Amino acid sequence: MSYAGDLAPATAWDHIAAGAVLVDVRTEGEWTHIGVPDTSALNTEPVFIQWNLANGSNNPQFLAELLQAVPTEKSLVVLCRSGARSIAAATAATAAGYTAYNVLEGFEGEPDRYGDRVVNGWKNRKLPWR
Repeated sequence: MSYAGDLAPATAWDHIAAGAVLVDVRTEGEWTHIGVPDTSALNTEPVFIQWNLANGSNNPQFLAELLQAVPTEKSLVVLCRSGARSIAAATAATAAGYTAYNVLEGFEGEPDRYGDRVVNGWKNRKLPWR
């Protein structure tokens, strides 16, 4: 594994409560239309940096934006829709000197047999979001 490890959503919340920074790597469209994690109860805010751009290409500024937003001494908890893009982002962040964890299940989780994302994930595990 080329990043610190995988965390269940509730364990990710505990890491954030202990001082890790939540980095949401979904697209602007996902943040706008689906919602965002709400960590205000922990007196912190997520960092929003797209891993992929709306056209599907990788964000060439991802690491530069991350380094500008979060010191490398801080641990990262990286979140995407389902837990796939966040693995790639956590791997890149680790290579840049961070301790980065992937959030299993992502923000929306995996789809059910009808294609609806209601099975698991940050939202469906009842963690705060808006």
